[in-house]
Amino acid sequence: MIPLNLWEHQNIIKTFYAKCVEKVCERHQITRMELDILLFLANNPLFDTASDIVEVRCLSKSQVSVSIQLLEKKGYLRKQYKKGNRKTAHLQICDLAFPIIADGRAAQQQFVTVMFAGISQEEIETMKQCNQHILENINRYRRESEDV
Repeated sequence: MIPLNLWEHQNIIKTFYAKCVEKVCERHQITRMELDILLFLANNPLFDTASDIVEVRCLSKSQVSVSIQLLEKKGYLRKQYKKGNRKTAHLQICDLAFPIIADGRAAQQQFVTVMFAGISQEEIETMKQCNQHILENINRYRRESEDV
């Protein structure tokens, strides 16, 4: 028996996060996916391609592609190609997107502040270690299952 209902907690956390960022989307008239892409790019500068977003965030290619096109049309993103490689588009955030990102980060900070209120840094570190251990267990099982 699982000591806590991970799935129920995950849904509650996702719903609360959605509520925190909802006003940002409304204020700037963008979709949640568009906001997620802008925040991902701003918070993870080493990942700057559509493929990175799909792989790291486990989002559908089609949704990411459509959202990137919309962000380009609105002037929030532009594609850049590195010399000698016209195949891979690197996404660059435009100045027009910075107020959205600032509001999105404020919403993320509110989410973190509420979620971790009253929890010590030591408890947070223990939680990180437990989560890392769970992921390692899952990845090991997946590798071993493929070998069978």
